[in-house]
Amino acid sequence: MAAFFQHGDVRVWSVSTGPLQENAVLVAGTQNQGFLIDPGDDAARLLEVVRDAGVTVQGILLTHAHFDHIGAVQPLREALGVPVWLHPSDRALYDLGAASAARWNLPFVQPAAPDHDIKHDQEFQAGDLTLTARELPGHAPGHVVFVGSGFVVAGDTLFMGGIGRTDLPGGNHPQLIAGIAAELLTLPDDTVVYPGHGPRTTIRRERQTNPFLT
Repeated sequence: MAAFFQHGDVRVWSVSTGPLQENAVLVAGTQNQGFLIDPGDDAARLLEVVRDAGVTVQGILLTHAHFDHIGAVQPLREALGVPVWLHPSDRALYDLGAASAARWNLPFVQPAAPDHDIKHDQEFQAGDLTLTARELPGHAPGHVVFVGSGFVVAGDTLFMGGIGRTDLPGGNHPQLIAGIAAELLTLPDDTVVYPGHGPRTTIRRERQTNPFLT
């Protein structure tokens, strides 16, 4: 079931997918145009959410390329007829998706190559919706977050009471902490954080209570 939230004129749906309970996020503005971020699994259910919401998806945006965030990319790009965007520094992880999933004994459809690269401060527009990508490596070499008006889709960088793992290949703990400080903790305190796993939180809450940041 999709959790629905409103940020001014922007609507956000968060859907927990797959055995690792990864959060896929659908974002749309008042003109019912938007983006699907990190479709990790359960392609049929995500497609149903998109259609029930009445959103015309302009593209699939990826915060990073760990297999649990890209498992539904191929069927959804085909069903929606949209391009896929990924930071080039995560392309190696993307190409290893099937091999990574196999280590967990999980089924996986390896997606075809991304269509476009993401770079720092790049703006993505769909109707009256604007999202801005910010590079935030440390959990993955090419990890980005997507900042909207009053919210941020943070992938596996910042969680409620936690941060992304840095013991995976390409991880870097000091880099992640520095990136969170520079790219997330500089956002307004009431900014809502949509993480890649678990419940949403706010910048204020994490600044004040997150044991990794205090």
